[in-house]
Amino acid sequence: MITQSYLTDLTYKINGACIEVHKILGAGLLESVYHKCLEEEFRLRNINFQSELKVPVVYKGKEIKCDFFL
Repeated sequence: MITQSYLTDLTYKINGACIEVHKILGAGLLESVYHKCLEEEFRLRNINFQSELKVPVVYKGKEIKCDFFL
């Protein structure tokens, strides 16, 4: 069961990882660079994650073929 305490702790860890990446890289790079570095920071901090998940788009009950990723 996911508790509020668990979510608070996870949010703290994720924010810390994001701040670390930004602190090291600074501003102005492509999103893809931050993405890869954040993946590495999550690994270093043992934060389980999935990247670039494809999400189905349903319009009026029909699944639309398009590339929508998280």
